[in-house]
Amino acid sequence: MTNQPVDLEEVQKLVDALERDLAKARAGAGNVEELRKEVEALRSVLSTDEPHQDQVREGLHGVKASLEQVGETLYDDAITLSDYIKRIGWMLGL
Repeated sequence: MTNQPVDLEEVQKLVDALERDLAKARAGAGNVEELRKEVEALRSVLSTDEPHQDQVREGLHGVKASLEQVGETLYDDAITLSDYIKRIGWMLGL
């Protein structure tokens, strides 16, 4: 399997979008802080004059792993939220 060059413009768009979404995320929510650190590290790699493909790939893997962890946390939060909604509905006789 050959590594194709990473499209740095697309990676930059991804980083921008993640930073916008992370700005809305509540602080301390699961692994959100770790994801923020990974995104900042990737932005740092991209900000060099000539980003090295291996470093960009490594940064993308770090962001992906953190996203998977955050996804698991958000899934757990969704279950907790659903439980609260169910309890409130029961309390209200709904």
